[in-house]
Order: sequence, then structure tokens, then C-alpha cells
Amino acid sequence: MARTPYDYIIIGGGSAGCALANRLSADPSTRVLVLEAGRPDWKTDVFIHMPAALTYPIGSRFYDWMYESEPEPHMNGRRIYHARGKVLGGSSSINGMIFQRGNPLDYERWAGDPGMESWDYAHCLPYFKKMETCLAGADEYRGGDGPLVLERGPATSPLFLAFFEAVQQAGYHLTSDVNGYRQEGFAPFDRNIHRGRRLSAARAYLHPVMDRPSLTVKTNAFVRRIVFEGNRATGVSFDLLRGPTRRAYAKEIILCGGAINSPQVLQVSGVGNAAELENAGVKVVHDLPGVGENLQDHLEVYVQYGSKLPVSVAPSMLYRNRPKVYLQWLARRGDGATNHFEGGGFARSNDEVAYPNLMFHFLPIAIRYDGSQPAGGHGYQVHIGPMYSNSRGWVRITSTDPKVKPAIQFNYLSTDEDRREWKEAIQIARKILNQPAFDLYNAGELSPGPGVATEEEVLDWVRRDAETALHPSCTCAMGTGAMSVVDPQTMRVHGLDGLRVVDASVFPYVTNGNIYAPTMMTAEKAADMIMGNTPLEPQHVDFYRHQPKKAAAAGE
Repeated sequence: MARTPYDYIIIGGGSAGCALANRLSADPSTRVLVLEAGRPDWKTDVFIHMPAALTYPIGSRFYDWMYESEPEPHMNGRRIYHARGKVLGGSSSINGMIFQRGNPLDYERWAGDPGMESWDYAHCLPYFKKMETCLAGADEYRGGDGPLVLERGPATSPLFLAFFEAVQQAGYHLTSDVNGYRQEGFAPFDRNIHRGRRLSAARAYLHPVMDRPSLTVKTNAFVRRIVFEGNRATGVSFDLLRGPTRRAYAKEIILCGGAINSPQVLQVSGVGNAAELENAGVKVVHDLPGVGENLQDHLEVYVQYGSKLPVSVAPSMLYRNRPKVYLQWLARRGDGATNHFEGGGFARSNDEVAYPNLMFHFLPIAIRYDGSQPAGGHGYQVHIGPMYSNSRGWVRITSTDPKVKPAIQFNYLSTDEDRREWKEAIQIARKILNQPAFDLYNAGELSPGPGVATEEEVLDWVRRDAETALHPSCTCAMGTGAMSVVDPQTMRVHGLDGLRVVDASVFPYVTNGNIYAPTMMTAEKAADMIMGNTPLEPQHVDFYRHQPKKAAAAGE
């Protein structure tokens, strides 16, 4: 490729990369190149665009990079499977389509770190609003004219109605909007679904502007490494499906590979912990020890119950019924037009925590994320997991070859606090699912089952059965400390010129919920930084703050 520089090369056409490509290429004088290692997200691909087909891409080499952790020392040595999108739109093209911003106090926590003052909720809120069209209604908390159209789940089936009644019987509250004034509580969820189709980042941000002369998008473009001249990033080397390795040059390189790929690309390019890079045979460009450290994620389990009545969506999973489901979906209706994660909520596992540390997704079928399900037909379940695990892991290359997957260690269940919250989480899930509201349906617990009763039995089951919630983050954390990687005021990699990182890897702490929404907010906010725009004015709004009993008593 001729050495005529682009203004920006974006490595990764996933969630953040699609948003940045849209915003940066809006200036017709700016030249933007997007390099996505996965394939195109063809309009005819039912497994991407049908919301209910979300179980199919996960575990398929055509859609999924199919990562796997190192043996997890606190999970009986299990290797935890970790799906990542291998297609334009990245994981937004294969995820569960649940849109959750996290709790406002997440961003207050971010802003509490040195140098992070402009990442508090007031500064993030206008970017959340900018990116969304909330069909439930725009207000001081929600946006009304952004690219991401959000449809709120109806959550009106008999099982959802029983669930919302049960949480109240168990002593918890309903809330009008988990992304609005009060996250704590239970409600129908916002989803990245519009008119019966998945609204991925590619479909929302990229496809509407693909005809811009200022934008070039290449799929099946595997980036081998970033090219440096001294401490300045000047280009990238990459492979297409055919032909020799190529190079492209730009004034700036923006890395949007996600929490696994971004540290891997930095490390194979010579940026990271110098001793580890040398051990892997990589020539060191810049010693930056925080690259790949601080890995955070959410672990989850499925608490499943059988149903005495045929009210679940299990019939839609039967092969003989799938043609009908498909035909209904073509008309933008029926069981194919929803992700079925239509509602859930957030609760505190104890009264000492300042805000919810447990997330619940209710599903009107007993099924695993990969589509497997227990015998027994009709059922229902909650996905549950702690949101604030203080376990920390890492991502590290083992080869100079970028096509060799890095070693990944999450260290799930490695702390006393982590294990304690799991015991509380399962207790609360059972409490809700055994309320009188479910008496008409409750045919008994399928998983983990009545044989798992004591706290140690619960932890043993979690070690055997828990899966990732697919929220990897924090491996190139923003901040100013010794282990930070990215400058929170510019998104530039510390100590280097011409190189920025924008994706979930820059979070200092994982947010309270699914990470797609905060990733997109980060990209929107970063776009203004990169283009030198005046930041959106902070919006100081009130939001719910629980008063723990100890604090309330002290104030009396």
C-alpha cells in the first residue's frame, strides 16, 4: 500500500471502532481506515440479525474467536470459554443485546481516581444521551435522537409478570428505568433491538455512513502489529485473506480491539511489561507494565426451575417449530424478534454496600447461553452474578506471532469478598423464585437443585458450573498511576505519540451491568477528545443513592 497517510487507522471494527469511524469520518476532509479481522456482517445472515438466534454464533468459528482461559485455580482448574465477535460489529453482533449503562456511582468511582475527574456521571451522562434513541421516552436521563435505538422489553408474559410480583414479595422494589434515576430494582430492560432485528454497532453507526469518501472499511484484515518510528506510532502491518503482509500509515492509530485484543496487539508490537516481552521474544519499544493487567469480568450462573404449566418459550426451540418462528420474524414479530432477556434487575446482597452488587436477568425458558438446556421441557431461570468482584486477572502473549492467542487468567473466586457475595447471590435468587407468585408454575429447582444447600455446596457448584457473562474489561486502564496505560484526558497511551486506545479495556473498574453501553459512551466521549471538539457540558442530575442502615443510624 502506498505510504499516503490516513488521518486515522482504527484497529478493530467492533463496538467502539464502529462508533469512532462514524464520528471521525463525518469531516469530509478526514481520511479514516477501519481494519476488522472478522468477516462482514451480511444482511442475509439470520444468525446475526434475528435476536432469538443469539445462541448460534457463540461457539461457532464463523462468528466467534473462541477464546479460553488458562486453568482457573479457584474454579477446579477449569478453562473458562470466552466468546468474542469475529465479525463486523464485534461482540455487539453476537451478544445478548441487553443495554445497561451501569450505576451512576460507577462513574463517581472512576472519577475518584487521580486524573479521572472528567469521567464522573455528570460528564458521562451527555454522551450516553447523545448515542441513544430511547423509545420509552427521552428526558433528563435518556436521549432521543442518537444512532442506538433502544426498545424496552415488553416483559408481559405470565412468567415475567410472576417474576415482577415475586421480587416485590421478596422485599425488593420495582423501578421505572434501570438506566434512569434509579438502577436499583427490577424492570423491563432496554435492548439493542429495532423493529425485530438486532441493532449492532455496525448496523447503527457504520452501515449508514459506509458510502462516505472519507471512510474505508476492510474486513478480514488481521493486524499483525503497530509500526513505530522511535516512540511514535506511524502505521500498522496487516494481512488480508490473500497476498503478502501489507502496511498502512496514518497520523494516528486508534486501537479498538477490546480487553483481550488491545493488550495483545500492544504487547506483540513491543509495548508492555519489558521483562515479559523479552521473555516472549519481543523487541521492547516502550516499557509499560500495566498493559494486560487489571483484567476484570463478571461471572454468572443459571438458577433454573421447571414449570408446571406450558407457558415458557421452549416450544420455539423445537426444530419442527423453527420454520414458523422464522416466517414470523420476517414479518418482524413473534418469538424470533426478541432476545427473551426482556427484564430483570439489580439488588444489594447485603445492606453494607452502597449500591447494587448483584445483577439478575430473567429468562422464560431453562436454557444455557450456548443453546443447551436440561431435560424437562418448560421452565424459567435467572442469570445471576456479583458485579463488583475484587478478583483481578491478566492477558499476556506467549509468542511473537499475533495469530497465537494470548494466555488469559481471570482469577475468578480468588478473594474472600468474591466468595461471600456468591453465597449471598444464590440465596437471594432462590428467595425470589420460591415466592407465592410462582406457586402456579414452580415445578421445582432444576439447577443447581435441592442437593446444593450449604454455603460450601453452593461454592462448589459455582466452581463447577459458572460461566463468564462476557464482560472482559480494564486491561489498558485509564489513569495516572504507575499501572495505568491510557491518559484519561486524551486516550493516548502513556509515553507514546500517535497511539490511542478506545474500548472496554480502558475502564479502570468494570461497570455494574453489561458493558456494551459504557463502551459506546467511552467511544463517543473519546471522539470529541480526538477531534479536539469542546466536550459536551456536564449534566448534573439527581440519582438514587441508597443509605445503608449503618450510615443511616450514624446520622440519627
